[in-house]
Amino acid sequence: MTDSSSSPPKNTDQPIEVAPDDWAERDFYYLMTSLVIPRPIGWISTMSEDGIRNLAPHSYFNMMGSDPFYIAFGSHNEKDTVSNLRKVPQFVANIVSMDLLEKMNFTATNFPPNEDEFSWSGLTPVPSKKIKPPRVGEAKAHLECEVVQIIDDRHTHIVLGHVVHAHVDPSVWRDGRVDPKLLDPACRLSGSAYASLGELVNVPRASWSKVEGTSGQDAMPGRREKS
Repeated sequence: MTDSSSSPPKNTDQPIEVAPDDWAERDFYYLMTSLVIPRPIGWISTMSEDGIRNLAPHSYFNMMGSDPFYIAFGSHNEKDTVSNLRKVPQFVANIVSMDLLEKMNFTATNFPPNEDEFSWSGLTPVPSKKIKPPRVGEAKAHLECEVVQIIDDRHTHIVLGHVVHAHVDPSVWRDGRVDPKLLDPACRLSGSAYASLGELVNVPRASWSKVEGTSGQDAMPGRREKS
């Protein structure tokens, strides 16, 4: 992406119409990270071929399928996480709760490759069940993954992982499921801004049997506050 002399307006009464190459890369980055929100955070733990632990947060992160179960995350530039995965293709996606926000943010520091973020941040490395990289002992949930593919496109590296094991702390488990309020996940916004879940609502999905023969909107389910 090339830099452009065009810059985003500070304020405007007109719709913003812009292509990625119209603005400097940094400006379009801020646009994208301000629109695709809130983003879950994958706190990714990996291990180098020399056994050095690495831990870094990635907010380009999400579940990508359920048969089989896939997790994907993206990294800008070839950082320690991606470098490690090329040699030891396994990682843990540790789920970040709000009580771990500061420690998670600290692990985003640009530590040299031979430094252990677990040690620097005072976090507990706990052995995983099926893979080599450890999980974060303080996290309330973890997904152990085997790398399926790494997609490299200029400065972007997208990692696709197959989930092979999940850990969930009993403190967040209620009625056969994870209770989102108890998990209290941190969500990434833009820049240094984060958010918690806030208000939870239920919106039942409509079925064609109830929509057929109506005007459509008449059969649209309403929202209900989640208990």
